[in-house]
Amino acid sequence: MRKFSILALFAVLVFSLLAGCGKDDAKGNSKEKVLSRVKDSKVLRVGFEGTYPPFNFLDDDNKYDGFDVDISNEIASRLGVKAKFIATKWEGLIGGLKADKFDIIIGQMSITDERKKSVDFTDPYVVTGSVLITRKNQNDISKLEQIKGKNVGVGGGTTFEKVARSVNGANVHLYKTVNEYIQDLINGRLDVIINDQLLMSYNIQKEKLPIKIASDIVNKDSIGMAVKKGNEDFVKELNQALADMKKDGTYNKIYKKWFGTDPLSE
Repeated sequence: MRKFSILALFAVLVFSLLAGCGKDDAKGNSKEKVLSRVKDSKVLRVGFEGTYPPFNFLDDDNKYDGFDVDISNEIASRLGVKAKFIATKWEGLIGGLKADKFDIIIGQMSITDERKKSVDFTDPYVVTGSVLITRKNQNDISKLEQIKGKNVGVGGGTTFEKVARSVNGANVHLYKTVNEYIQDLINGRLDVIINDQLLMSYNIQKEKLPIKIASDIVNKDSIGMAVKKGNEDFVKELNQALADMKKDGTYNKIYKKWFGTDPLSE
């Protein structure tokens, strides 16, 4: 019996050590290195909404297009792999990244201290800013403090929500998609919406919307690519690829293609 007990204890210890060397840590997070997975599979799986023109959207041929798509394809090429796009609702992006449903988020995610608790970010690949948007015939809102007492539409869980809530007395209404709150602004259910200046400039012109950008930038946003924590080697390669794109002019070419202007300085 004693010999059996010692052998049994030894087996338990060996099993425990092997389990500790697996792919999950104590919190159940995968310890598999994302860069190795990407290089082995020859595929960079990119998560984004897929409904956010001009950044990421389905074109007339039902293929993903946009600024984020061009950036993703170029990054993937410099890593020696192909990009594969996985559309996911905004609120599920970070969860999907942590669950390894994709390898990276390249989908207009602002770098914030709160998000840094959940993911790691690359250097910014876009610097843009929040602006106030009103109906064309409005002239009562041009500064952030003027949204006090107004019905304000923003995307839930975005930096635009944070900007709106920074003004005491603003009646903030949360939406799941930008199209919903643009329509509510046009129809008079909202007084003002807050969104990205590049996105709104593109959509107002393309869709000939009866709305206007009514303010200067009220909050500067640095947009990064998000990766799963613990993948410093992946972040390093992504930052190098981005730096090389900017140095050789590829980044500026992509930026001008979509926005017709030079990028904002960081």
